[in-house]
Amino acid sequence: MAPNLPVPMLAQSTLKHCQACNKPLRGRTDKKFCDDHCRNSFNNQLKAGSNNCIRNINNALRKNRRILEGLLGPGDITVKASRDKLLQLGLLFSYHTHTYTNRRGNRYHFCYEYGWLELENNMYLVVKREEGE
Repeated sequence: MAPNLPVPMLAQSTLKHCQACNKPLRGRTDKKFCDDHCRNSFNNQLKAGSNNCIRNINNALRKNRRILEGLLGPGDITVKASRDKLLQLGLLFSYHTHTYTNRRGNRYHFCYEYGWLELENNMYLVVKREEGE
C-alpha cells in the first residue's frame, strides 16, 4: 500500500486586475499593478487631491521669488519698480512666505530671501535679504 502523500492544493482561479488600468495581472500572486507606469499613475492620482492646494501655493511662491530675483541685477540688493510693472510680470501680492517690520515701522513682504516694500505713488522697493539678517 502506498503511503498517504499530501495532495497539492489546486490554485484558485481568481484572476486579479491592475488597480490602475484594470487589465488582468500575470505573475506574482501579490502583484497589484501591471507595470511601473500604472503604479506611478495610481499613486499620483491618490495624492493629487490632497496636495493640489499646497502645490498651487508653492508654485505661486516660486513664481513670485523668480520675478523678484529677476528684477535685481547681479550684486544688487535693492531696486525700485512700479506696481504696474510687478503686476505685468505676474507678481501675486497675496502670496509671500513672511513679513518683516523694521525699526521705522516699514513692513516688508518676503518670498524666501526676496521681498518688497510699498512706497509712495504705487512704487515698490524690491530687496534681497542677506543671510543672517
